[in-house]
Amino acid sequence: MDRTLVKEARQKMGSRIRLCGWVHRIRDLGNLTFLLLRDRSGLIQVVLEGKDHPELRLETVVKIEGKVVANEKAPGKVEIQAAKVEVISDVEYDHLPLAVNSGVIKEGLDTILNHRVLSLRNLQVHGIFLVQQEIIRAFRDFFRDRGFTEIQTPKIVAEGAEGGAELFPVKYFKKRVYLAQSPQFYKQMMVAAGYERVFEVGHAYRAELHNTTRHLNEYISLDVEMGFIKDENDLVAIENEFLRYLFASLPETCGEELSRFGVELSDPGVIPKLSVGEAQALLKAEYGKRLPAGNIDAEAEKLLGRYVKEKTGSDFLFLTGFPVSKRPVYAMPEEEAPDLTKSFDLLYKGLEITTGGQRIHSYRMLYEKMQAFGLNPEDFGFYLDTFKYGVPPHGGFAIGCERLTMQLLNLANVREASLFPRDVDRVTP
Repeated sequence: MDRTLVKEARQKMGSRIRLCGWVHRIRDLGNLTFLLLRDRSGLIQVVLEGKDHPELRLETVVKIEGKVVANEKAPGKVEIQAAKVEVISDVEYDHLPLAVNSGVIKEGLDTILNHRVLSLRNLQVHGIFLVQQEIIRAFRDFFRDRGFTEIQTPKIVAEGAEGGAELFPVKYFKKRVYLAQSPQFYKQMMVAAGYERVFEVGHAYRAELHNTTRHLNEYISLDVEMGFIKDENDLVAIENEFLRYLFASLPETCGEELSRFGVELSDPGVIPKLSVGEAQALLKAEYGKRLPAGNIDAEAEKLLGRYVKEKTGSDFLFLTGFPVSKRPVYAMPEEEAPDLTKSFDLLYKGLEITTGGQRIHSYRMLYEKMQAFGLNPEDFGFYLDTFKYGVPPHGGFAIGCERLTMQLLNLANVREASLFPRDVDRVTP
């Protein structure tokens, strides 16, 4: 007899089937014992005759054969009348460190992460990564359907794409190299190679000492780069379109998981925009918050998110026109205001989830910009030489997958949205 998944049991009413999974809950009612069995597809009630089943403990892995019958009071309105129960794998614990079978795990985040594999058996925690899977799937589907090619770029690099001290050095034979901050250089090189439109789902690494609810040192970056654009507004438009597609698709692909978090998604519509200058003026006028020119800090992001939600109903806000000093060397400056760039951030519920913009496509301009930034162009020859051979106007953006997941599900900490998070303190499990 082949195995049947829990979600398939309803289609086999009256038949004898075989289920395999974990004991999620046990309830002894005298001459009857009720189990909830859990597999990757869900939960089902199992009825055992008799009350003496000492071999069955929470999280025991079992194989059960029995008849599928209707029961209006059972989860899913169906249950299994067990004829045979076999323990496949026993458990070895005095007590579970986490309440796996509760709706919400009450233990602290450190305990949850220290017992990560066990915590992932909890249906709500498990659901985070089913939703994240669908975010990534929607990202791939959307951009493939619009003529983008998926690429995979190196994560061991000679230089950082954004410079600075946020690089993890790696001993690479007799050389000093780094973990990639971003696939930025390679995305641009693939546009130049003639693919024109590319995207990547890959890991990125930032050696930031921040230990906050919004920072990870290793994260999943959803990257896009496209050629033959007019300006950064083409990028804003396609990300806006993607988010509308995403919010329409998620209720269809993971509606049950969203409901566990009390999340109802609606069409984001046309996302509002503010320039950084306008945002700073607004923060000063509405909240008395003063910031250095061109700077938007974490508190400012939250205040802007609150303001836009109250005034427009939108959870999103594009911030545009960041100063040259706040953007990487490859950011395209504005023609009429060369101290500003054709770049943007996207805030979602008061948190930056995207950075993007138009890139410099002129070899001469990029060479001079590197010099102005105090960089040695010779160190970036592998990248810079690409621009000698004709590169179209182009640009792109990167979405932080864990941050998007966190905000969408209203999680308190970005580590909850990372399977095995890496931060300043954690490198295991």
